[in-house]
Amino acid sequence: MQYLNAKDVLPPELLAEIQEYTAGTILYIPKQEEKKTHWGQLSGVKDQLHKRNRAISDHYRNGVSVDQLMDEFCLSEASIRKIIYAK
Repeated sequence: MQYLNAKDVLPPELLAEIQEYTAGTILYIPKQEEKKTHWGQLSGVKDQLHKRNRAISDHYRNGVSVDQLMDEFCLSEASIRKIIYAK
């Protein structure tokens, strides 16, 4: 999140109106609902994790042991088991 000075981004009339209610405080203005994104969408991390988890599940179904998966994907046993037992 980036902080901006309201006087640098708002028209003077709007700034004066907001100052009537919140002068001198920090004000958070949330994104509009239609502009919100889910975690990992913009960076692509969510897709990468989905592909990794699918690969782990596929490997396990093809006979690769949990220990081998732990070594290959650098994850704990608990993490591997969560992935392979997920619905």
